[in-house]
Amino acid sequence: MEQRLSVNDARALVCKALMANSVSEKNAISVATALVAAEVDGQSGHGFARVSAYAAQAKSGKVAGQATPTVEASGTAFLRIDAQSGFAFPAIDLAIEELQKLVQDTGIAAAAITKSHHCGQLGAHVERLATHGLIALMVGNAPHAMAPWGGNKALFGTNPIAFAAPRMEAEPLVIDLSLSKIARGKVMAAKKSGRSIPEGWALDADGKPTTDPDAALNGMMLPMGDAKGSALALMVEILAATLTGANYSYQATSFFDAEGAPPGVGQFIIAIDPNGRTNAMFLDRLEELFREIEAQDGARLPGISRFQARANAEKSGVLVPSHLMDEIKKAASA
Repeated sequence: MEQRLSVNDARALVCKALMANSVSEKNAISVATALVAAEVDGQSGHGFARVSAYAAQAKSGKVAGQATPTVEASGTAFLRIDAQSGFAFPAIDLAIEELQKLVQDTGIAAAAITKSHHCGQLGAHVERLATHGLIALMVGNAPHAMAPWGGNKALFGTNPIAFAAPRMEAEPLVIDLSLSKIARGKVMAAKKSGRSIPEGWALDADGKPTTDPDAALNGMMLPMGDAKGSALALMVEILAATLTGANYSYQATSFFDAEGAPPGVGQFIIAIDPNGRTNAMFLDRLEELFREIEAQDGARLPGISRFQARANAEKSGVLVPSHLMDEIKKAASA
C-alpha cells in the first residue's frame, strides 16, 4: 500500500537505507536530499526509484559510499573535482560551494567533475546557483543508451543539459532536459511499477520500436530532435568526459545495478555572475523578455510546475508507491 510521508520523514527514511549499506552520514544526507527533491518536483525517475540501486551499489563497492570528494584549482577560474568513485551529489555540493566563492572574483568560473556517478535532476543543481544570483549551465554524461545518428549501437548516454538564470522578484528560471526523447530513469520507473512505455521512446536490441520497458533498457533510447539531439549528446560527451577525464558513456557501467566497476562518468558546470561590469542591467532585461513570452496566450516559462508541486509536498507530504516503499525498507534493514 502506498504511503504519504512528510518531506523530512522521506529524507530520513532514504538516509537510513543508505547508511545501512556503507554510506557515510554526510553523503547519505546529500544523496537523500537530492532524491527526495526530485520526487517532490515530479521527476520520479530520479527519486525513490533510485534508492534500492544506490544502496546495493554502495554495499557492493561499485559506489564508494564513504568517499570524500576533493577539489583542485586549475588556472584562475577552473576547478577540477574528483568524486573519488563516490556518489555525484557530494561532489556537486562541493562544486557549487566553490564556484560561488570563485565567481565573485572572476565573473565566470567552471568546475569539471570526474570519477562520478548518476547526478539525478540537473535542474536542481543549477537552480541552487541561480538562487545566489548566478547564471548556471550544467551537463553530464551517463552510461551508453543512444546510438550516434545513423548508427545502430548505443554509444552516447542520455546526456542531460540544464540551465538556470536568477530573476528579480521570482524563483529562478530553470530549464532541464535529457537529450533522449525521455529520461531513461522514467523507463526504469515504468519497469518497477509494471507499466508499459509509449511507443516512440525507445528501440529494442534489434532496433525495433518497443513499449516494453525491459526491451527498452536492453536496447536504445531515441534522441530528442533526431540528428540534432545526437549532435548535442556528442557535445555533452566532450565537455563531461573528454574535458573532465571521466569515462565515456560507452565505457561506463550501469547506474541501475551493483555489478562491475564504478561508472566513472563526469559532469561539467559553468557559473556566471550576470551583474558584473559588462551587464549590470541583466535582471531588468531578462524580465522584459519574460513579459513578451507570457503576453502570448497559452505561452509559459519552462519549469514553473515544480513550484506548485513543492507547495503541495510541503502541505501534504510526498507519496511513496508501495513497491518502492518495500524496496527502501528492505534496504534500510540490510
